[in-house]
Amino acid sequence: MKLSNQKINDLARIIADRIETEPSLEVFRDQNDIRLRIKHVITSELKIGEEIDKIARKMIQGQAKAPPEGSRDWEVLYGKYYEEELNRRNIRKDSSRRHR
Repeated sequence: MKLSNQKINDLARIIADRIETEPSLEVFRDQNDIRLRIKHVITSELKIGEEIDKIARKMIQGQAKAPPEGSRDWEVLYGKYYEEELNRRNIRKDSSRRHR
């Protein structure tokens, strides 16, 4: 999934604002520090998803008879290879999102 730098900043600000106003949380850092850390986490997760996407696509393209992208066979293979790479990296499937 591609997000602009502005969109990532907006999401980080929204999350940081929510953290600061949550009565059950006690915040010991400056809101900007929190926002920057959230931005870093979002950016890192998106990069991992993009890396996994590229690996899954490369594995499909490396087959002798690669199915056309968008076909049912392609989708099945993509899901299989994406999940295999998640497992290889020890990333829980329920906490990840496919980035296509």
